[in-house]
Amino acid sequence: MIQNIKYFNNLEQFFKSSLQSHEVLFIDLNCQSIGDKGLSRLGSDLGKCINISNLALQLWSNQIGDEGISSLGSNLIKCTNISNLTLDLSYNQISNKGVLCLSSDLGKCPNLSNLKLNFQSNQIGAIGGSGLGSGLGKCTNLSNLKLYLQWNQIDDEGLSGLGSGLGKCTNLSNLTLDLYKNKIGDKGIQDLGFGLGNCTNLQNLTLNLYYNQIEIGVLGLAYGLRKCSHLINLTLNLNKISNQKSEQLKEKFLKTKRLVVLKICQH
Repeated sequence: MIQNIKYFNNLEQFFKSSLQSHEVLFIDLNCQSIGDKGLSRLGSDLGKCINISNLALQLWSNQIGDEGISSLGSNLIKCTNISNLTLDLSYNQISNKGVLCLSSDLGKCPNLSNLKLNFQSNQIGAIGGSGLGSGLGKCTNLSNLKLYLQWNQIDDEGLSGLGSGLGKCTNLSNLTLDLYKNKIGDKGIQDLGFGLGNCTNLQNLTLNLYYNQIEIGVLGLAYGLRKCSHLINLTLNLNKISNQKSEQLKEKFLKTKRLVVLKICQH
């Protein structure tokens, strides 16, 4: 049975719609300056969409802060049938507090299997990164995850917590993690590898680590990922490393049992 996709690019149109009839919903409010007040009202009505299974919210550049994103999360948990969720919250003013609240609520969505979160260019640091991992680690049915965290302030502590949490997503098979331009060093990326090593069903992994402070830590990443016995495709974007480390890295990755495609891009 083909489900009808309902599309809205205006808040008032959505508020006037038949909320309980929505099953597949796409709401595009990019650059509309809805702020926390608008997102809180949107969240309240989304909580009434009890039959929704697929939801995509495009909310980049909307002057959204912690209050609005917290309200959204507390209402999304009422959508107990939701299995596919896309939230684009890039270019807003969301900090650790908002990420903690949203992540905790996402962990209460029992059927969530496909998730895409875009937090590019917000104000997320160590506490937010760890909290994100803690919340997502409770999404036990998650199989596909795309997480975009470019241009934030996540450091080793935050990435360690994120990796530890993601390691509890044992059904995860496809992961994209974009950490471009954060504050990550060797310990953080090594801990990420050990965390993801617990994702034994992981098949496809893309990591963007450009513009961080990572050198020898990539070898620890490789060592941890060797536990991912079903890993088939790996794409790794790194700052330039020495030829010796590059060869060591390839050697470690090629010991992964089923790895078929290995792409290491250095910038």
